[in-house]
Amino acid sequence: MTEGSSPPRSTGPLLTALCVAGMLAATMQTAVIPILGRIGEQTGAGDTAVSWIVTANLLSSAVSTPLFGRLGDLRGKRNAIQVCLALMLAGSVLAAITTSLPLLIVARVLQGAVTGVFPLALSVARDAVAKEKLTGAMALISATLSVGGSLGLVAAGVLASGDSDYRNVFWLASAVGVLAIAAVAAWVPGGGAEHGRGSVDWPGAGLLGGALVLVLLPLSQGDSWGWGSPATITLFVLSPFAFLVWVLVERRAAAPLVDVGMLTHRTFALTNVGAVLMGFAMFGLYLGTSMFVQMPTGRAGYGFSASVLSAATVYLLPPALISLVAAPMGGILVKRFSGRTGLAVAGTAALVGFGSLTLWHGSTAAVITGAVIAGGALSLAYAAMPALVVQSVPLSRTGIANSINSIGRSVGASAAGAVVAAVLAATTKDSTGLPGESGFVWVFGLSAGAGALTALGALLISRTPPRPGPAAPSGTTPRVEERRPV
Repeated sequence: MTEGSSPPRSTGPLLTALCVAGMLAATMQTAVIPILGRIGEQTGAGDTAVSWIVTANLLSSAVSTPLFGRLGDLRGKRNAIQVCLALMLAGSVLAAITTSLPLLIVARVLQGAVTGVFPLALSVARDAVAKEKLTGAMALISATLSVGGSLGLVAAGVLASGDSDYRNVFWLASAVGVLAIAAVAAWVPGGGAEHGRGSVDWPGAGLLGGALVLVLLPLSQGDSWGWGSPATITLFVLSPFAFLVWVLVERRAAAPLVDVGMLTHRTFALTNVGAVLMGFAMFGLYLGTSMFVQMPTGRAGYGFSASVLSAATVYLLPPALISLVAAPMGGILVKRFSGRTGLAVAGTAALVGFGSLTLWHGSTAAVITGAVIAGGALSLAYAAMPALVVQSVPLSRTGIANSINSIGRSVGASAAGAVVAAVLAATTKDSTGLPGESGFVWVFGLSAGAGALTALGALLISRTPPRPGPAAPSGTTPRVEERRPV
């Protein structure tokens, strides 16, 4: 527990509030995917312009997540969560009342701030939940990533069916945002800033955000700009130099946003690599499955001619439901064995699930089976990662550490979007104007490879968690050795 804050009598209400907030953060990333075409129709915008609705949210998430993570460490996690949710609510209301594409893009920038809720929720759990219940609590919160992502697609599919107004999706987000703000205010304890003393490293935050933009912008817009275009190549070339400058600045900062030495810790580094890979696999599942089943069977020679509604409810809802079951199982697995074991099992399950989709996708039952296994694997992975993160960083850096891990998932998801677009475009047949079946085989196969690499990386993590170091003197920043084992 943090000093100066009293835990609630029951963790039930606290976890409910954190899970609702975390699920909302995941939902905001995927809910617009099924309605992009509808937005283009109702705003009169072209595909390239509409793609900025996704890109703007992605860039906002990347820039704001580490900043809110550090603000939570310094100023209180509940305060930071409420600010994230308030910005999301403002963006949702703006998106719901406008038909202007520029204003909709601004709204998506505001909504992007909600991604910072997830690492903050994990930090609150670490501070407020009893040690014997912590592993299960963090696993449950982590499951909101896969569950919320799937439910975002399902909800959008239902609300956008027929000739419905795309803005219904944002009205629903606004309503859930109000509920989340009320739940956090009522059930999440205050305090939580006692371990972090200092100020926000604004230069470090700006440089990190800029470096991430140089990576994520060409990933998200490369298909529109052209992968060989000067803009795409220039941004990719500049990105490593931007990260190098950021590292040099952070090493000299008195109170850095990120302790760069923390990034080289083997457990933390491999967990973040797993986050990138699982982020790739998650969007490989969402995008690959959704697009595959909607392919018109008569013209394409494969697929199931599913509607947006059918794709969401028949094919993507089962993985979302299995994630709810897999989350507590992941918590038990991590508590009984270790986060290392949990991540290895998750990677292996992802290999099996996506491998099944790669080889057998000719029937509805086969696609649902593969998607369910893959969805459960994602939930297991997200249950294991927080346990690995918190055992490898000092207590005062929990917020920023979970933010870095969250950014890894965003980078992986962006890479998946770029790869899916490039692969499907490369296999598109001139005779039909549709991607060939081999394109989806590649998408599922690459996601299976991401699972295999995740399992391999987990096996390279040390079997023995690091021991907590001595307490840091008052007023100083604890070193990386100070960790609270989970």
